[in-house]
Amino acid sequence: MEIQAIKQRFGIIGNDEKLNRAIDIARQVAATDLTVFITGESGTGKEVFPQIIHQLSVRKHKSYIAVNCGAIPEGTIDSELFGHEKGSFTGAHEARKGYFEEVNGGTIFLDEVAELPLSTQVRLLRVLESGEFLKVGSSKVLKTDVRVIAATNVQVSDAIQRGKFRQDLYYRLNSVPIHIPPLRERRDDIHLLFRKFASDFAEKYRMPTLQLTNEAVALLTSYRWDGNVRQLKNITEQISIIESERLITESTLQKYLPKTPSSSLPVIYSKDDFHNDITDRDILYKVLWDMRRDIAELKRSVDIIKNSEDHKLPTDAEPVIIKNFLNDISESVKTFDDSILTDDDYVQITEEPESVTKKPEESLSIAKNEVEMIKKALAKHNGKRKTAAKELGISERTLYRKIKEHNIN
Repeated sequence: MEIQAIKQRFGIIGNDEKLNRAIDIARQVAATDLTVFITGESGTGKEVFPQIIHQLSVRKHKSYIAVNCGAIPEGTIDSELFGHEKGSFTGAHEARKGYFEEVNGGTIFLDEVAELPLSTQVRLLRVLESGEFLKVGSSKVLKTDVRVIAATNVQVSDAIQRGKFRQDLYYRLNSVPIHIPPLRERRDDIHLLFRKFASDFAEKYRMPTLQLTNEAVALLTSYRWDGNVRQLKNITEQISIIESERLITESTLQKYLPKTPSSSLPVIYSKDDFHNDITDRDILYKVLWDMRRDIAELKRSVDIIKNSEDHKLPTDAEPVIIKNFLNDISESVKTFDDSILTDDDYVQITEEPESVTKKPEESLSIAKNEVEMIKKALAKHNGKRKTAAKELGISERTLYRKIKEHNIN
């Protein structure tokens, strides 16, 4: 079946290349029994693709069931998927078949699969590898022939790192990956979708179809649409019901679009998904940025105190304690920085604090003095780093890092 025919059959609107690619993969893989793993943001329409795969497969006359793994309580998910024996737990008054037994020979779609408890993930992995499973409270091994299609809207790599998702299960599910692009990456399709939804709601509520001015179209296609197709459909329905004027202007449309928060804070983006929402890592990086700014301010204050006639310190009262304090803070910031940033991350800084950029020559001077102090200490103690570090009032590890950082022989 051609891609256009699939779109018409399953009500898919859009001509975006990424969307067409996803449909084409689903069409090609349908004839096989390979496990398919669908990824994409919430509201992109991931639930349509398992139906495409099932209806175009040899299993189309068998059962198909969609299971929202995130909506089933953790205490009952094993029973729902694999069934249970009578008396296996409180309330189990009779034996019950699970989805994998009921849908034998058909297709099961596990939506939000990353929400499964780890113990259930182990059971699922066994089904995928051998087709075998145990009912809750039973020791009898049962067999099933079910094709599994899974989907999630979370970053699986992050879930694996946090210990929330098994890596071996991910590799087993990810035989054929299909990624559904978010609506903001299909901007040419946004107006098409709006017109389709507006037409459907006009027929449903028996009223004239909505029309958009050119300015409203421009606003519609430039909006971020974090809720994707689902959000666009909901807003179209709201406007269809509430607005008596059927020609929608930019100002009218603006009233229905939620304000997207803007910020000049540094934001960390993952290479896998540049458009992720602000996370705990973003907040941590903001804290780190503030610490760096405070250190720059503290260093400048120390120099002012040292050079002030009113606070002139004796030559033998060099403020080593302050230097050590600054070194310890710098080491802490370096450790904190390394702990939250990886090679897979990069930072987009939209506004640099004035205190950091205002005096670059001051930072160069501090670095130069630091190198000279390290060289003098090493020369004084014949290259013995442990003794030199003690003389400088820093840890041997910090000294070793600074030697490498400044390429000191």
